[in-house]
Amino acid sequence: MHDDAVTPDELFAGFPETLVIYRSVQDAVATIGDATIRVSKSQIAFRRRRGFAYVWRPGQYINSEVPAVLSIALPHESPSDRFKEVVHPSANIWMHHLELHEATEVDHQVAAWLAEAYASAH
Repeated sequence: MHDDAVTPDELFAGFPETLVIYRSVQDAVATIGDATIRVSKSQIAFRRRRGFAYVWRPGQYINSEVPAVLSIALPHESPSDRFKEVVHPSANIWMHHLELHEATEVDHQVAAWLAEAYASAH
């Protein structure tokens, strides 16, 4: 019996740089703590009680050369020129969208944002 679950490899098939970036985010999250990974047709979500980080490919929606976007849910707005956009979808969530062009951009600063998002998603 086949379920409809999509793997990261399937979601990012044909986009090897996106998959490498996703794996870098996955490694960073793994150093913080246990998280559930949910793959949908549009993104990969890292979750605790709720989602705290999402990797997706903007080219799936718009004409974009950016291989991946990491969206990080923080409990406040974090000022950084690295974020392409920050939106406030609900009372206690500020979603920070970070364009990633290569895996090395998942650095100590990104890991700190991920750790904060992880802690607030308990």
